[in-house]
Amino acid sequence: MASPSPQSPKKLGTQVGQGLAKVLGIELQHATPYEQHVTRGESIYSLNGAAGAYIEAEPTVVEYFSQFKPSGSGIGQYLLDFFPFITWIGRYNLKWATGDLTAGITVGCVVIPQGMAYAQLAQLPPEFGLYSSFVGVMIYWFFATSKDITIGPVAVMSTLVGNIVADLPADQRPTIASALSLICGSIVFFIGLFRLGFVVDYIPLPAIAAFMTGSALSITAGQIPKMMGIKGFSTRGPAYEIFINTLKNLGSTKIDAAMGLSALVFLYLLRWIFTSFLPKKFPSMQKTWFFIGTLRTAFIILLYTMISWLVNMNRRDDPMFGILGSIPSGFKHMGVPTIDGDIISSFTSQLPAAVIVLLIEHIAISKSFGRINNYTIDPSQELIAIGITNILGPFFGAYPATGSFSRTAIKSKAGVRTPFAGVITGVVVLLAIYCLTAVFFYIPDASLSAVIIHAVGDLITPPNTVYKFWRVSPVECVIFFLGVLVTVFTNIENGIYSSVGASGALLLFRIAKARGHFMGKVKVHTVLGDHLIAPESVIPSTTTSITGFPGLPTATGLDTAASSSTALTIPKNYGAINAPANKNYEATRNVFLPIDHRDGSNPAVDIVNPYPGVFVYRFTEGFLYPNASHYTEALVEHIFANTRRGNPLSLATKAGDRAWNDAGPKNPEAQAQLESSRPALRAIILDFSSVNNVDITSVQNLLDVRNQLDRYAEPDVVEWHFAAIGNRWTKRALSSAGFGFPPPSSGGREGWQPVFSVAEVGGHIELGGGEMEREIEKSKEADPEAARALTGRRRVVPVGSINLPFFHIDLEGAVESAIRNVR
Repeated sequence: MASPSPQSPKKLGTQVGQGLAKVLGIELQHATPYEQHVTRGESIYSLNGAAGAYIEAEPTVVEYFSQFKPSGSGIGQYLLDFFPFITWIGRYNLKWATGDLTAGITVGCVVIPQGMAYAQLAQLPPEFGLYSSFVGVMIYWFFATSKDITIGPVAVMSTLVGNIVADLPADQRPTIASALSLICGSIVFFIGLFRLGFVVDYIPLPAIAAFMTGSALSITAGQIPKMMGIKGFSTRGPAYEIFINTLKNLGSTKIDAAMGLSALVFLYLLRWIFTSFLPKKFPSMQKTWFFIGTLRTAFIILLYTMISWLVNMNRRDDPMFGILGSIPSGFKHMGVPTIDGDIISSFTSQLPAAVIVLLIEHIAISKSFGRINNYTIDPSQELIAIGITNILGPFFGAYPATGSFSRTAIKSKAGVRTPFAGVITGVVVLLAIYCLTAVFFYIPDASLSAVIIHAVGDLITPPNTVYKFWRVSPVECVIFFLGVLVTVFTNIENGIYSSVGASGALLLFRIAKARGHFMGKVKVHTVLGDHLIAPESVIPSTTTSITGFPGLPTATGLDTAASSSTALTIPKNYGAINAPANKNYEATRNVFLPIDHRDGSNPAVDIVNPYPGVFVYRFTEGFLYPNASHYTEALVEHIFANTRRGNPLSLATKAGDRAWNDAGPKNPEAQAQLESSRPALRAIILDFSSVNNVDITSVQNLLDVRNQLDRYAEPDVVEWHFAAIGNRWTKRALSSAGFGFPPPSSGGREGWQPVFSVAEVGGHIELGGGEMEREIEKSKEADPEAARALTGRRRVVPVGSINLPFFHIDLEGAVESAIRNVR
């Protein structure tokens, strides 16, 4: 006698799981909860074993996690993505080198004065701005996916650093700034390492524009006193206080104003001459004017440094106006950054704002210039790039650095070809660090303030852009002004938090209070060019106008392009071409529009329910726990107001038998008479075209509403149909809750007719208008074998799974299925 074969591990595991579920009282559910029953009138596609039948496999947890399983090639690509330069460095050529050389030198001439000016914003000696400028451009190109962006000291980040170290002794400030750079860089690096760059997408454009504009206004207010030589009050407070104190102390303006105001005027004058006046006067030399214009900052600094040298060459110890002073040559502050608990605690409260600035400034700028120059950046890789830059920077004495808008714009317009241009910029900065520090001694402080004001002016959102914000979304425009005002009246950190927080609150409100639409069916016609395609029965054969198309004059003639359609000529300015009607275009089609016309559709169009007692409801903002109750409450309220209850006698229920919160109608007979004119509730169709996922809360809400409406419609049972579900996990969740198949009713499923959407597969004969059917019938009479062959060439299969017949691919199929079974 043969010994029994051993059980497979999979089968044994299933038995163990079933036994454990039985012990714990868990009611296991089969993957296919609907058991088909063949009754009279049912389609063959309701049979699992029928030819062409399709059963969709239910997704499993193992399948879900398997999509995240790394492959060998995937791991290799992941490591290769760390160093994007490998993909293009082998193709580097002379033409690319020429563009990079030009752009690199141009940016280098701009970043040197800006770096020193921004270091003063950070309350650090000027050389630290040069260190940050050098490290940023020299390291970034190894990890860059953007050819345009330039990493280095920026105004907003420098201001944040200055706010953190302002109250510390001068000799401790570089230590704190370096530690801040290391911590921020590590945080950003790990965000990029785990490919979480998408988190930046949660910060919307109005919030970014708000804090950039508010920061620019705050920085400008803080630099005006220095540019005017006014002292005696703090320039680190709120912008409005600084502005008021500046006006109060205008009488104490010093000679510094001559070096500052004139430099600012010259900067804007040169900008206008070389970017507006000369390009229009001599358009053939636009490239030349552009390069000369980009060097205006370097020219002004050199000019005013020369003036300062002529004035102060014999009074170095007592200059007539504030000058930069001694700057050590070379990297005098290199070393391992100091990190301990006390240092970290000194900037913990400002750390979130610093990280946010690093993230959004860099990603927003790099994405913007990527779109302008037709390439795509990898946000996660960009975070790795700025993370490593800020981790290694402190070893050279650098403080936090990120992408600069003004220098990136210059670099892009200068014709940069690859990220290697940063190396050229780094060489220029390195020459300045070792060879030009003696010249920097005489740079006027007021002129550097003018450079800062001129640079941050580009960060202010133009009025035309604000107006477009208002046109697109008035609420977000209010958030923009909120962020600007909070920044101006408090500080940059509060401005960031308020604008981002308000944007997040608006997003949650929109999701939670999303309003669904009750849809109705409308038959529409097509306008093709200058012709209206419509059935002959719709358009009379005599000259007339068509009701429902306002603006179309009385037709002067009709063209019959095909036996099934007629074309009505309409004004030339309506269509693009004078094309005749084409039989390949459908004469009419059914569309679903909101019954209340909240989508802006023409109120003259009469939109009604597709069938009495059948309701089509469309979700607009997904269907998850924040908005599930809001959706279902609106659904139930509308149904109660437009249908009658299944048992009219329930209106006469005595007060003692009612729930405490159900007052009942004052006049049950009048209410029953009113409801008698309404249809009974038959079916609900939910349009899931905008729903990607559902959760436990939303599904439980559907279950509760289904039970509530079943009690309302009893003894009838309400059918629930779903259209356009695009996620297999959503189908699994709904089917697990008992949706997707006919509800058990008192009469069983006898007589129920499933309606499926099918599609042709394989070869088929291109015949229309019933010609295929007539051909088959003729063939049956002449040659039955040939008829079977002809029929086999036109095979149809169901598009969706037949074991879930109430899940439909579109609204048309869902409505058809609901109506077929309620008539």
